[in-house]
Amino acid sequence: MKIEHLALWVKDLGAAKIFYETYFEAQSNELYHNPIKKFKSYFLTFKEGARLEIMEREDVNQQSSTEILGWAHIAFSVGSKEKVDELTNKLISDGYTCTSQPRLTGDGYYESVIEDPEKNLIEITV
Repeated sequence: MKIEHLALWVKDLGAAKIFYETYFEAQSNELYHNPIKKFKSYFLTFKEGARLEIMEREDVNQQSSTEILGWAHIAFSVGSKEKVDELTNKLISDGYTCTSQPRLTGDGYYESVIEDPEKNLIEITV
């Protein structure tokens, strides 16, 4: 058994698509649009086969500004400490918020945490 994909509601589908393509090498399918439900989505596929569905619908427009129960973050493994540092620095220089600088965690991970354009947390790890 494997996880087939994860799904994420976003306010700006185009910006989210560009972000994940640019920084995490995602490949997108064609836009799916259901005009009756006012729903749009893209499936983003990553090199190792994982997929992320980004979705937009007019009535889904609330965002929490604090931690709540549920999914906490998505983690991307980039292969080395140097790549963690490099991608983190690139994202910071491009104006994205880094909530946790690259560091070795107590459980042995080397990671940083940044916010995507909609403030979803992304862990960048070895």
